[in-house]
Amino acid sequence: MAGHSKWSNIKHRKGAQDAKRGKLFMKLAREIFMAAKQGGGDEETNPALRIAVDKARSNNMPKDNIERAVKKATGDLEGVNYEEFTYEGYGPGGVAVMVKVLTDNKNRTAGEVRHAFSKNDGNLGENGCVAFMFNRSGYFVIDRSTTDADEEDVMLQVIEAGAEEMETTEESFEIYTEPEAFSDVKAALEEEGYSFSTSEVTMIPETYTELDEEGVEKMLKLIDMLEDNDDVQEVYHNLDADEAVLEKLS
Repeated sequence: MAGHSKWSNIKHRKGAQDAKRGKLFMKLAREIFMAAKQGGGDEETNPALRIAVDKARSNNMPKDNIERAVKKATGDLEGVNYEEFTYEGYGPGGVAVMVKVLTDNKNRTAGEVRHAFSKNDGNLGENGCVAFMFNRSGYFVIDRSTTDADEEDVMLQVIEAGAEEMETTEESFEIYTEPEAFSDVKAALEEEGYSFSTSEVTMIPETYTELDEEGVEKMLKLIDMLEDNDDVQEVYHNLDADEAVLEKLS
């Protein structure tokens, strides 16, 4: 799975920017809302809700916000009705992009997403045009500074927990698992004393597209514009960018 660490660098940058914009809690609330709306308000019987709530808690979302989102979804509180859509397209240099949205106005959101692509040298495509380039996967990151365990010990515990694969970098252990096993693997590793800087079910690209500095700058502008949209929950892509370039442009 070479290249995933490059992808995670972008992901970590994105997460930090979401938090700075102060929009993260709203996006997490929508995710909880949709999970509860589709599968009910009980975390024990609704794995998607459990994952969404875990993600909210890991980002220090207040308990009242979480409960309010669940109650809105189950009809205990009045609220707007959101629909979930995924848009696909290409960014600068042919970078594959998937945009997951939750919206109460599909026409408005579609127009805004299309505008973001066209303004940043990209184009929105048909459904399925890039989805085949990604695999849905559970993904965890353990910062090596948070554990005394060596790579072999972590690997054994990861296997015992039921994960599929682990990749080691200088800074972290990156763990991949089937989406259906996400909650069980997370619980098993937490019982071993591990904490995660990232834990989510996400879309992992199979291949990556390299860009020069100018292309990376344009791509980051596209990502920023999409993430500035209140309706956008996640932006997935297969950009391969040099870490020094990312640092410079950040």
